[in-house]
Amino acid sequence: MRPTMVASVALLLAAPAVAGCAPEAEVPVSKAASFVSEATPSPTRTARKPVLVPKGVTAGYVVFDRQARKVTVFRNVHKRFRSASVVKLLIAIDHLEDVAKPDLALLQPMLRVSDDNAATALWRRGGQGKIILRMSKRLGLTDTGPPPADKPGFWGYTAISALDIAKVYRYLLEKAEPKVRDTIMTQLRKAGQCGSDGFDQFFGIPRAVPKPWAVKQGWSGYGSVPPSTCVRARAASADVDFVHPVLHTTGVLGDRYIMVLLTTQTTPWADATKKITKLVGDVYRAAL
Repeated sequence: MRPTMVASVALLLAAPAVAGCAPEAEVPVSKAASFVSEATPSPTRTARKPVLVPKGVTAGYVVFDRQARKVTVFRNVHKRFRSASVVKLLIAIDHLEDVAKPDLALLQPMLRVSDDNAATALWRRGGQGKIILRMSKRLGLTDTGPPPADKPGFWGYTAISALDIAKVYRYLLEKAEPKVRDTIMTQLRKAGQCGSDGFDQFFGIPRAVPKPWAVKQGWSGYGSVPPSTCVRARAASADVDFVHPVLHTTGVLGDRYIMVLLTTQTTPWADATKKITKLVGDVYRAAL
């Protein structure tokens, strides 16, 4: 493993800043303790089957165990993806930290059902790309950047990486003021199955990982009309790919694990969501 990769993952264990292909760069839980001195050694475990990324999928992911304070599995942590709706986490943090009376009428649908109109309104109020510059500096994000200069209103074209989004969740859970943390996490725990645009956002973590979880999903490039009607289940930059569809699943599992999985896809929605859900299940089993 390259020393630079070790150092990069080690950054996640530092306190957040205040105000089918071969398994590449992937680490099982039994080796995670070697990354940094603060990691707690774990008992020897039987080697797990490597996580295989499905054909046609490019993925970057990381799982961070907040209790053991260590990364348990990761891949391509610095690879930059266009954010799609995952950037709404940064829009929400910036708004909540910037105003005395946050606009809950916009925050709630933006976070719970990924409402784009609400995000656009808050994006404009916050100065568009200036939001990303402020948040990157405050949270110590190294791979995150504003949308291209010729697309200032396209918040979904913000560049992100799996490592940076994991840092965002750590900031929320460990450093953000209670009003910021509680407002955002409450909405993510109440994420609705159907996004405001009619797409079913219960792919990845919601379908592959047992509750409780809090999630912020992202999707882009699948058109404006979902391939099938979402029916709510009954209770029971230059290096960023702006061409291929993206499908992201991110969140907090219980209060212990942070999981971020970002992908670009080459197949239609139904197949892509199956692939990302299977991949999340494999990563989840490898991480614990």
